[in-house]
Amino acid sequence: MNKVVGNAQEAIQGVKDGMTFMLGGFGLCGIPENAISALRDSAVKNITCISNNAGVDDFGLGLLLQTKQIKKMVSSYVGENDEFERQMLSGELEVDLIPQGSLAERCRAGGAGIPAFFTPAGYGTEVAEGKEVRDFNGKPHVLELALTADFAFVKAWKGDRAGNLIFKSTARNFNPLMAMAGKITVAEVEELVPEGELDPNFIHTPGIFVQRIFEGKNYEKRIEQKTVRSR
Repeated sequence: MNKVVGNAQEAIQGVKDGMTFMLGGFGLCGIPENAISALRDSAVKNITCISNNAGVDDFGLGLLLQTKQIKKMVSSYVGENDEFERQMLSGELEVDLIPQGSLAERCRAGGAGIPAFFTPAGYGTEVAEGKEVRDFNGKPHVLELALTADFAFVKAWKGDRAGNLIFKSTARNFNPLMAMAGKITVAEVEELVPEGELDPNFIHTPGIFVQRIFEGKNYEKRIEQKTVRSR
């Protein structure tokens, strides 16, 4: 089954105002750069974004914060993005901050068809407010609901026309988890190859989870805080 589309603009066909999107990546590592740019250009608004963080002020999801297209962020880290922090503190942006491990597991659970799970993470903090708490082996656990999305946008190193994906090193991060949890999963890859060229033993995300795939262009792969030793 050929799932290839020509570019990011074709890949995001069907996105609408008010939808929920998952976006892979950690910091700026492994983010779907082309898809984010296409979302910005589409002018879609009032969207909910599920992502570990929101990029930086002028790159990644920071671009969508600049244009006020994001209504709500579901993430674990504000970090390097001043605009994210400003909008959150001013009340312009609704933010659901989640412990990083819980965020990862909620995405994984969504893709696996598990509706909810109990975790000790967050008990006794604001994270647990309004949530069911049960004791297991004498330890309180918080009920967390699985996460899914209308679209999941992920970025891989290599992919084939059937949607099988290989991620490179730490750029794997949240990408495989989110690829499972989108009703429509769009994968952008650095290299698109014919079916059969990828070694099945090294495929991280099977093509059954991917509905659209395209070869991305002009990747910047920025580094948030570039630190080098003095000569």
